[in-house]
Amino acid sequence: MSLDEPESNVWNGLFWVIQLFICINAVAKSFLQENKGRMLYFYSISGPASFVLAKLLFNSLLMLVMSLLSLLLFTLFLGNPMHKAGSFIGLVLLGGWSLSLVFTFLAAIAAKAQQNAAIMAVLGFPIIIPQLLLLMQLSKAAFAPLLTIPASTVLLLVALDAMVVLLAVILFPFLWKD
Repeated sequence: MSLDEPESNVWNGLFWVIQLFICINAVAKSFLQENKGRMLYFYSISGPASFVLAKLLFNSLLMLVMSLLSLLLFTLFLGNPMHKAGSFIGLVLLGGWSLSLVFTFLAAIAAKAQQNAAIMAVLGFPIIIPQLLLLMQLSKAAFAPLLTIPASTVLLLVALDAMVVLLAVILFPFLWKD
């Protein structure tokens, strides 16, 4: 708030960094908060693929709500430098979904590593940095009146999301057995 109304690049960068920390605090702890008794119960009533897909879906919905709420708060406190608000809202939803998928899967891995949340940071940043760079690059077009959002970059982001879901469904059963 000390910046009054920051320029669009600063606003954009701050927004996505805040989104990253929101995701780490809200979504990534989903597996880390489960104790062994509850996991045993889940193990007895569902299969690994349905369990991980349910976690991915729940965390995606949670992050979508958190993303919209943070966008509202950012707009209220820091102004609205967007020229294409509709496009940016769509990117915020896609970005929130992307972040939630990656950190849900990383939380599942970290939960099996002795509940070590530091593993999420070590594994997560090489995976999440390309997604954040794509999101910032895409969202720059929402702040410039003449730029358009390239469909190929959006499709690349969606393909990365599909790859994370596929990896979660394929690899989570190995974690589930432990």
